[in-house]
Order: sequence, then C-alpha cells, then structure tokens
Amino acid sequence: MAGPVSVAVSVVGVLLVLGVVWDVFHTIFHPSGQGRISGAAMAGVWRLTARGGPRFRELAGPSALVAVIAAWVSLAVVGWALVYWPHMPAGFVHSSGLDVSGRSTAADALYVSVVTLATLGYGDVVPAATGLRLVAPLEALMGFAILTAAVTWVLQVQPALVRRRTAVMTLSGLRRAGLEREVRTLDADLPAVVLADLAAAVTQVGVDLTQYSETYYFREGEERRDIGEALIFAADLAEAGSVSPRPDVRLAGRALQTALDDLAAHAASTFLGVTGDTRSVLEALRRDRAKRPR
Repeated sequence: MAGPVSVAVSVVGVLLVLGVVWDVFHTIFHPSGQGRISGAAMAGVWRLTARGGPRFRELAGPSALVAVIAAWVSLAVVGWALVYWPHMPAGFVHSSGLDVSGRSTAADALYVSVVTLATLGYGDVVPAATGLRLVAPLEALMGFAILTAAVTWVLQVQPALVRRRTAVMTLSGLRRAGLEREVRTLDADLPAVVLADLAAAVTQVGVDLTQYSETYYFREGEERRDIGEALIFAADLAEAGSVSPRPDVRLAGRALQTALDDLAAHAASTFLGVTGDTRSVLEALRRDRAKRPR
C-alpha cells in the first residue's frame, strides 16, 4: 500500500474509532446527550418495528439497544482494522504454517481487530512493530470499555422504565376511577393532593426522557398502557383542575400543566420534530407511539 494511501486509510480508521468513543460518551455518560450513531440506530429500529403488530412493536426498545451496541462494536472493529491494514503483513508476525503471500491483508487486519477488541488473545497473526504493539492494547481496553458501558446502560434504563410504567398505570387507574369528574366538582383536599403527586410523576417522566432518551423507544404492546395515552389523560386532569372552585386544586392543576408543558417541549424538539401547543404535541406523541414513525 502506497505511502499517501496508507496514511489516508489509517486516518479514516482513527476517525472511526474516535467517533465511536465520542458516541458512547454522549449516549451513556453525558447528561441529556445522545450520539449520532446511537440516535440513528434507535430511530431506524423505531420506524421498522412501527410497521408490525403489537407484539412486534414491543421489541422496539430492546432491539434499539442491541442495534446501537452492535453498531458501536462493528464500527470499532472496522476502524481498528483500517489502522492495522496498511501495516500488513510487514508489521505483523504470522504463524509459520501460514502462506503470507497468498493471504488477504484486509482479512488479516479485520481478524486481528476482532480478536483484539474481543480480548480473546492473539491467534496466528501477532503485531510485531513497536507502534502496533503499543496500539493493540488500546483496542483491547476499548473493547472492555464498550462491554462495561453497555451493561451500565441497560442498568440505567431499567429503573427509568419502571418509573414511567408506574406513572402510566397510576394515571390509567385514576381514569377508570373517574378522577376527572371529581377534580371539577369535588370540594375536598384530595384532588389537589392527587394532582400534585401526578405533577411530580410527570416531571420525573420528563427528566427520564431527557436523561435517558433511549427510553422513548420502549413501546408498550397495548396503547392504553403506553405513556402517550396516559399523558393525554394527564392533560385532561390539568384542564379540569384549572376550572375547579378550590384555589389549591387550581394551583395543583397549573403545576401539572407546567410539567406537561416541559415534557412536551422536549419531546417535540428531540423525538417528534413538530411545533404547536402542549395538547397538539401530546397528540402527536400518542400517534407516533401508537402505530407509525414520524
């Protein structure tokens, strides 16, 4: 491989590796962040699963996580392979039984990259040049870091999903109990307390969507159990609270409406790409989660 071409290939490989590192950092460790690679992978899975039935749509979230991790690993393998490729075969020691002249240098570079990233140890192709011997452990360290980050990511997502599902089931139960009517007419302390608790729950859901944006792509099989349907009812409760004869209920209703406003603003800019008032954004969110991608 000629000198300028060798340098160009190595530079592309380094850029791919750095891109993966940057994406992992923004997706997992940066508050309210999402990398471009992870965002594109999750959005693609979301659109694909939207065309299936309820059971298929439930796979959107888990499949999105798997797709992102697979994308990180694949790009890292290719990136490091491009770093090694220009140095094949001179920079490596091959097993005595191998015919170096008849081998594909690209395949060997990919092989070395895979076994190094997977920390499996070297097989019949081992780096010999000093620079490569120093660089190869970095790839092994990166592979271990991606594995650790992936496990951490899954553990971070699960508590957020539990909080969201708890909020959804609470709102679903209150709807079946006829809370909206009671908020409008009941002259008691209970509606204000319930609305205040719901405002806190909706705020937590909004924080989780900001902090762990991947949770958006977890869709429930039944629409009535999904956050999109529940938020519409929460908006109805906030509206009912605003016309209550009791000032404490009106205040709690405004608090709930503020929480919904903040959540809708984030969803509109990050996931939906729409504009409008809170009600219209929540309707768009419900449609997006119900049956079709944006």
